[in-house]
Amino acid sequence: MKKLLHVCAAGAVFLASLVTASAADAKLVVAMLPKSKGNAYFISCKAGADKAAKELGVQLLFDGPTDSNAAKQNEIVENWITLGVDVIAVAAENKEGISTALRKAQKQGIKVLTYDADAMTDARSFFVNQATPEGIGQGLMDEAARLTGGEGEFAMIVASLTAANQREWQKHVEARLKEKYPKMKLVAVRPCDDLKDKAQSEATAMLSANPKLKLIMAICSPGVPGAAEAVKQAGQTGKVKVMGLGLPNENRRYVKEGVTDSIILWNTGDLGYLTIYAGVALAKDELKQGAKTLKAGSLGTFSIVGDNILLGKPFIFNKANIDQFDF
Repeated sequence: MKKLLHVCAAGAVFLASLVTASAADAKLVVAMLPKSKGNAYFISCKAGADKAAKELGVQLLFDGPTDSNAAKQNEIVENWITLGVDVIAVAAENKEGISTALRKAQKQGIKVLTYDADAMTDARSFFVNQATPEGIGQGLMDEAARLTGGEGEFAMIVASLTAANQREWQKHVEARLKEKYPKMKLVAVRPCDDLKDKAQSEATAMLSANPKLKLIMAICSPGVPGAAEAVKQAGQTGKVKVMGLGLPNENRRYVKEGVTDSIILWNTGDLGYLTIYAGVALAKDELKQGAKTLKAGSLGTFSIVGDNILLGKPFIFNKANIDQFDF
């Protein structure tokens, strides 16, 4: 009997050692959710995320809707909860809508952070903020005013009317407009569902409905080339300015042709890279509430203000510098 007990005990120790070894060898799984996985903006974010995941030795899952679809985002998060991933990083299409699923993930012990577009603050630990909404809104409005001489009508194309970051940017664009540019007037705001073709059709309708239009501002990446193509096809290059938030590679041709004057953005690859470093630090309890800085590999150290990890200030790409960038 004693011999049998010794054998059982030895077996238990052996099994325990196997479990411990397996746990030690297991990679952290970080799940990254874009607003739409086919959008070049988020493809660029993924490139940076892939690089960070490789450096950190973690497994990256990247999945999202094929277009802007808040309900589909919820489904994907629910699936990741079932899989038991370690970290979920979300670019929220609908701030309130995604938060219920993210709170559920937190209750299951999954670390949650957001990037690009935030969820409700109680549904995540940190937000990796590409730039402050004030900085983006003011930068967009100031550039629009520079291009129009501070007067005249302009219109805006957004990804959707519900996306949290779009609403915040629009709010600060309008606040800056009211504060500094009384001779300018915002005459239309239309959603394009993060699709270039729809942005083009919306811009074409804007041009037709507003013959005095001087500028189209698009605050989603597919919106800028879509608006540019509409202006070009309408034969209004130079007469109606085009600018907004976009990727250099998607807009290079229009910038060089003089259709698009400038695009404003941040390094999207860096945004994805920083998000993965933040998520892994969170999972390892190396990033906690009250932290003031975060070290992120080759990118260096980033400031944390409250629960926002700040990537940096927006950058203006134009004909003079756009060939220096490839993303």
